Amino acid sequence: MSYLDLGIFVAYMLAMLGVGFFYMKKNSGQEDYYVGGRNIGHWHIGLSVVATDVGGGFSIGLGGLGFVMGLSGSWMLFTGLLGAWLAAVVLIPRVKSDPAFAKFFTFPQIIGHLYNSTTAKVAAVICFLGYLGFTSSQLLAGAKLASGTFVELDLSYALLIMGAVAVIYTVMGGLKAVIYTDTIQWIVLMAGLMFIGIPISYNYVGGWEGIQSTLPQEFFSFSNLTWQDLANWGITIIPIWFVGMTLYQRIFAARDVKSAKKAWFIAGLFEWPIMALLGVSLGLLSRVAVEQGALEGFTAAMDPEMGLPVLLSQILPAGILGLMMSAYFSAVLSTADSCLMAASGNMTTDILGKFFTDKSLKEEMRISQLLTLMIGIVAIIIAWQMTEVLSLMLYSYAFMVSGLLVPVVAGLFFGQNSAKAATSSMITGGSLTAGLIISEVVLPFGLDANLFGLTLSLLTFLSVIYYEKNHSSKLKSI
Repeated sequence: MSYLDLGIFVAYMLAMLGVGFFYMKKNSGQEDYYVGGRNIGHWHIGLSVVATDVGGGFSIGLGGLGFVMGLSGSWMLFTGLLGAWLAAVVLIPRVKSDPAFAKFFTFPQIIGHLYNSTTAKVAAVICFLGYLGFTSSQLLAGAKLASGTFVELDLSYALLIMGAVAVIYTVMGGLKAVIYTDTIQWIVLMAGLMFIGIPISYNYVGGWEGIQSTLPQEFFSFSNLTWQDLANWGITIIPIWFVGMTLYQRIFAARDVKSAKKAWFIAGLFEWPIMALLGVSLGLLSRVAVEQGALEGFTAAMDPEMGLPVLLSQILPAGILGLMMSAYFSAVLSTADSCLMAASGNMTTDILGKFFTDKSLKEEMRISQLLTLMIGIVAIIIAWQMTEVLSLMLYSYAFMVSGLLVPVVAGLFFGQNSAKAATSSMITGGSLTAGLIISEVVLPFGLDANLFGLTLSLLTFLSVIYYEKNHSSKLKSI
């Protein structure tokens, strides 16, 4: 990489740190730090939502899917569109228009309102662990990009650099810094993919003739996947729109119901087809380049998630490479910062909330920043132990969905208020999914652990409700 590219990249990173510093001076307390003052418009919210959801992990993951299976990999983000629009129609009016939620900062506070404080703490632990893993996946995505682009840069050093930048500006600026940098980052990423990455890669591999003569026809089909692929993506990604802490923070940050719904419709359209097709197309083009022998030192048997950064590093001219890498690092940072804010919010508000009573606004801010910093350091350490971005992301999603979906749907939409049922279903569902993932058991029909954890969570919830009703009626009869 030339000094010009490096200069562009460093300037971009310094600009992101500058935004964090700016909002550090403007934030006055947790209301600003965690929910942006509750007065942010729909375009900023919408672009922040899609930047957070797609981000670096899905950008790198989509490139990996395009490398392995072609255009059919785009269906993964179709589930994101379904989840976003379903949440806009069903969830947002219920949450945003309820005055009981008007002062909440986090998702577990809603669980606490629906059930009790013990249930809220269990939900907070599940959210915290899930978003800690998700933050790690984003930092790993950034490290893969950096080490694939800068040949001299080891993956470990790349992880330290990416982690430091993401953690520092998030610690300083809070949610306002996250949302406004997300808007910038998403625009940079989209422009980079549309006007730099795709056109140059397309020409490099010989245009349509070079692509068609290199890859088999299934790479250009939208049916090159199994029903298990769709089922696993759907059961993991659609429900996250109902339990994702980063998404609730943005619902709370939106001005009103109308603004929040618009934001979610915007996010859905950007997820699919726009980002989905851009991501897998670049992955497909990197596969063409590999098959043509055009990528020095890279083969189809190597890590498919590294194909895209290696392609870009070898074909883009000086100056353009710096812009393109800034675009991709934008995607990484836009998700890492949001997930870090979510984990920090869980720890500060839901797990350690009692220690914040009798604290001044300034003290609250300082403690929040310190906890965010500590969580960021732990996320970097976790990322150091992992190798695959997309798997770590989907595992984190699966753990949260299997633990949290049943209680929140039952409480918000069916009026259930049994704390025992909610707590039991969270513990059993989340534990089963985590156990199956860790043990790497081969599951029936090729389905994900999440489906089994979610099923157990639902059965546990219904069983406890049934027991409580029966037990209550027997006591009354006596």
